[in-house]
Amino acid sequence: MKYAYLLALTLSVLAGCNNKPKTEPLPPQIIQEERQALDKAKGVGETIGKQAEEQRKQAEEATK
Repeated sequence: MKYAYLLALTLSVLAGCNNKPKTEPLPPQIIQEERQALDKAKGVGETIGKQAEEQRKQAEEATK
């Protein structure tokens, strides 16, 4: 009886470990859209950085 209980307990634990949710890869269209959004955001960041640098230079020249 003791061994049957242990066997049942072990099997139930092992069965529970195999119930991992299966994830499907994202469709290529979604990946492409995300990549475009990321590239656009990087471009905006570079533009803002350039504008900030120009303003800094103008401020330095004005104080000279």
